[in-house]
Amino acid sequence: MVRLSDRFSRAVFRRIRATSPDRAAGMEAERHRLAALSVARAFGMAIHPKATRCRFNWDGVALYGATEAFVILHEVAHFTLAPPERRGLVEFGLGPGPDTLDRAGAERAVTLSPLEREADEAAASLLGIIWEAALGQPALASFLDQNWLEGLEGSAPAHFTAVLAMLRRSGAFNLPLAPSASTAPRRGRGPRCLSRWPSPLLRHSES
Repeated sequence: MVRLSDRFSRAVFRRIRATSPDRAAGMEAERHRLAALSVARAFGMAIHPKATRCRFNWDGVALYGATEAFVILHEVAHFTLAPPERRGLVEFGLGPGPDTLDRAGAERAVTLSPLEREADEAAASLLGIIWEAALGQPALASFLDQNWLEGLEGSAPAHFTAVLAMLRRSGAFNLPLAPSASTAPRRGRGPRCLSRWPSPLLRHSES
């Protein structure tokens, strides 16, 4: 925290830090998954039926939804950050991810250089983690698993701040629907609907 250079970075990190470092399990994990799927639908992503055997997390048409919430939110982040031409490619033209079954097929679809892929992965990683925090899910677990504390005494704070600044410039914090889902009915609407309240995390400014 003390090595972060601006108020916005500290505010985002504070929200992540306040979440659980442990993955959810059982019914709680399923509630998180359904909330993440509601976010995916709100951003216009089609989702394969749960029983579908998918070779990719994203096959250029629809999302593999029978996975953990943090994986789904990571893929939604890739979708929102990708230009239209890459949304139609398997794994967004980034190559195979940890869960990709058809690794050769994903490699054939790659369109970015290694450095561009690394930058895109960092942006999607942090945006997905921020959405986990906004949803009250264990964002800190993802923050730790995805190595955001590597180089804590040197590069980690600067890298976090730089990626966060890039996300702000991209307009990722000005999306039309705040990623704040609820599994409880509210005001006559059904479960797993997307709430339209603006997240304080995304409204925070440096002023």
